[in-house]
Amino acid sequence: MRTLGEAIEVHGIDVDEHLDRETTIPVLTGLQAQGDVMVVPRPAQSPAGTAVPRDGVAVVRGEFGGHTHTLLAEGAAGDVTFDAAPGEEGLDIGVLTVAPGATAYLAHPEHAYSGIGPGTYVLRRQRELDTSRPDAEELLARAAAAAQKRAAAEAANRVRYVRD
Repeated sequence: MRTLGEAIEVHGIDVDEHLDRETTIPVLTGLQAQGDVMVVPRPAQSPAGTAVPRDGVAVVRGEFGGHTHTLLAEGAAGDVTFDAAPGEEGLDIGVLTVAPGATAYLAHPEHAYSGIGPGTYVLRRQRELDTSRPDAEELLARAAAAAQKRAAAEAANRVRYVRD
């Protein structure tokens, strides 16, 4: 296991000044999160096949002045692989596979480094729930009320013929 200072020296991604460089980075194989990135173990998932390059892979780019989450590899070439998910609409970012004896790190200037041990994982984006938008039940209720209103308006506008 590395200290934060060692990881910064090896990978070149610095972190906020207040973070202790002597802290040992735990390497986990279970569910973990770093900011808005989730690391979800998925042993049944097909392993990733694209080697993570020496300078890493930006898995979530910082938006609006935010910082990027970078996936980094330690081990022999090809021991840490990552296949990005197609498109950018879904929450899945991609599949990560870490071979036995290797370690992957997620680096972020504000969140420091997170160690990821051997296994296969799905990296997933976490999004905030927009509570200003109506939920499904409210949308159904609105649609039903609108349909009733239309039906009442149509009934009022029908022409009726009376036979003498």
